[in-house]
Amino acid sequence: MTDAIVVEGLRKRYGDKAALDGLDLTVARGTVHGLLGPNGAGKTTAVRVLTTLLRPDEGRVEVAGRDVLRRAYDVRLRIGLLGQHAALDEELGGRQNLEMFARLHHLRTRHARVRAGELLDRFGLADTGPKAVKHYSGGMRRRLDLAASLIAEPEVLFLDEPTTGLDPRGRAEVWAAVRSLVGGGTTVLLTTQYLEEADQLADRISVVDHGRVVADGTADQLKARTGGDRIDVVLRDAGQLGAAVALLPVGTSGVRVDRDRRLLSAPVTDRMAALSGVVRALEAAGIEAEDVALRRPTLDEVFLRLTGRA
Repeated sequence: MTDAIVVEGLRKRYGDKAALDGLDLTVARGTVHGLLGPNGAGKTTAVRVLTTLLRPDEGRVEVAGRDVLRRAYDVRLRIGLLGQHAALDEELGGRQNLEMFARLHHLRTRHARVRAGELLDRFGLADTGPKAVKHYSGGMRRRLDLAASLIAEPEVLFLDEPTTGLDPRGRAEVWAAVRSLVGGGTTVLLTTQYLEEADQLADRISVVDHGRVVADGTADQLKARTGGDRIDVVLRDAGQLGAAVALLPVGTSGVRVDRDRRLLSAPVTDRMAALSGVVRALEAAGIEAEDVALRRPTLDEVFLRLTGRA
């Protein structure tokens, strides 16, 4: 079996509101799959269904080869969940927290102690000693929370907005930890509001809106849907914009002109050939450019294009 998660026609309503409205999703084993979508799109509801915390109204859901409704206990044995808020005892130290979670997973005392030590080493927390979690930095706290979700060595790990509220350094620490997990064979389903996070981590991305998947593919495939690569040229003299338009590698109808910024922008197919060709053409025509750059659409642009909202 190559798929760790299979979802077909998933529906969940709260009164007259459809939180999930026919969601279809497939996640390959040993990958990071990102779920993007605006607030209220259905991402967290989907995670709650997949982790057996919520029963759907309709649909077929399999996680780690087990039906979520008929074999919920078997699913729980094979998954880990990192929610939006840390589930740690603030008064205990990191090792004490991990040993407590291990005992809750029915590990014997000695095994719990060994497993806690392994995870502290893995996430760079072995030197925290008995320091209470309430004195941890945001990044350290989130790494410990991630370690706790791995006590039972899950096949599939669900990360629901794992870096919300973290500074860039804390986010980078969590990203490094996630990459390490996937390198070891864990499958990760990631929901996030940070589009850069999905761009950095996800092998494949599904964009969710109004309870259904509206687009699916790699980051590059999704970016290509917004028009693909472009070349941007900023001129020193706005009076030369008209002459420069004819030098770009598309018809004049395909060039965007921003006179206030002295900017020309045009779609390209062969990135490097377009870059070198434009630079040579500008020099030959005596047109001075302040900047010439290749630019790919960002996931922010993809997100806005597909959902129509921030």
